[in-house]
Amino acid sequence: MGFNNWSRFMCDLNETLFTATADSMVTNGLLSAGYNRINLDDCWMSYDRTPNGSLTWNTTKFPHGLPWLSNYVQTRGFHFGIYEDSGNTTCGGYPGSYGHEAQDASTFASWGIDYLKLDGCNVYASAGRTLEEEYQHRYGQWHGILSAMSHPLIFSESAPAYFAGTKNNTDWYTVMDWVPVYGELARHSTDILVYSGQGSAWDSIMVNYNYNTLLARYQRPGYFNDPDFLIPDHPGLTADEKRSHFALWASFSAPLIISAYIPALEADEVAFLSNRALIEVDQDALALQATLASRDEVLDVLTRSLENGDRLLTVLNRGNVTVTAEVPVSWLGVKAGDSGCVYSAEDLWDGMVRKVSREVRVEVRSHATKVFRVRIPKGCEGVVPTGIVFNTASGKCLTAGANGNGTVGFGSCQGQGTQVWQVRTEGTLSPLSGGGMCLTAEGNEVGLKPCGGSGQVWSYAVTGNLRNELTGGCLTERNVLMKACLDERNGQVFELPSGVQVVS
Repeated sequence: MGFNNWSRFMCDLNETLFTATADSMVTNGLLSAGYNRINLDDCWMSYDRTPNGSLTWNTTKFPHGLPWLSNYVQTRGFHFGIYEDSGNTTCGGYPGSYGHEAQDASTFASWGIDYLKLDGCNVYASAGRTLEEEYQHRYGQWHGILSAMSHPLIFSESAPAYFAGTKNNTDWYTVMDWVPVYGELARHSTDILVYSGQGSAWDSIMVNYNYNTLLARYQRPGYFNDPDFLIPDHPGLTADEKRSHFALWASFSAPLIISAYIPALEADEVAFLSNRALIEVDQDALALQATLASRDEVLDVLTRSLENGDRLLTVLNRGNVTVTAEVPVSWLGVKAGDSGCVYSAEDLWDGMVRKVSREVRVEVRSHATKVFRVRIPKGCEGVVPTGIVFNTASGKCLTAGANGNGTVGFGSCQGQGTQVWQVRTEGTLSPLSGGGMCLTAEGNEVGLKPCGGSGQVWSYAVTGNLRNELTGGCLTERNVLMKACLDERNGQVFELPSGVQVVS
């Protein structure tokens, strides 16, 4: 949690910006709310290294120097972070770290820095390596250097962003496989829209939101998926869109790094950024990422568990008009109303608590997000991971056939009960509307059979593969067949509900 200058100011940074930001975060309460990091992004340095090869700051922008600025923010209660690039030059054309990795790490530590955002511009494959292997080599080298330090820097990796958005996702996922081993967070996709950029800020937020929904299986305590900065003062956003941005990132347990002109934030913007209930969700020790319980043309319903056993319910209205909906409590993976269980659902925006037994009724304005903390009473414990199973390339949902006919297929996500699945600890997958049926592999065919038969145990890999323990094959979207497990090809990578055991 903290501040970074890039989305709001890009290369228009200087010492005064950071001192004023730190002072404002103290006085407006953002520091006490948990935003305790001040991070510099690109363009902070001189175009030339010193004669001994060390980096140095731009003395016009930072007349007192970065050690002085580090001390300034630290005496006010902040940690200090910095940007570099793994290539020959940074994205802004300044000296990159390539060939100077150990020297730069030592320099940063001597300046009191404890956080490094390492970008991936201007990286070229060496002889005998693919481009993906080159990124792994360079980020792995940095991981080794940082790990050997007496006080290792937090390592924010940007490598996956350079493989996102291609027709074939295999290389993107291959990079995602190793970044959790090397660092504490990774920026996995496109930059959030900068303040002066062309286009829709809301569309940019939704692009990064959708990327993040594809990667929940990687997140765990100690590693976090980073969908990029919060932009609460962007003039292209409505008040509901700003609040949604914050609520969705909190539901994901994503880093909350603000890129805005902090001294000029409106009181209501500071208020929602300081919402303690949502910050508590974001910082929850389980570090689970909310996943999709349901999706249709307009509404996304997301759920996850919290450390104390509560369930989170987040409802996003992507559409252009207000929507009223009823979310069945069974979609949360808890016992339905006929069990006699009554749950307390606290609205984390206004603190209102309601009692629910069968469904949570929501009214959500266009581009708004509702978030509820659902408390489970004694005698009603026992959450089962529940939600949609969707292919991350096509976005299509695994769907049980109508009328219990035993068929399954992939189709557009329509918010139907036939698309909501429960994944039990023994590895079985059952549609909520399935009446005791389980996803079953028989040879190359996949269908629904009464639970208790063979071919019904599945394992879920960090690669996104859903592997059948009997056949050894992987579920493949096209024609819903079992095929040999290949290198994270598009048709075999799926997202499952939060809480499902993931195997390496």
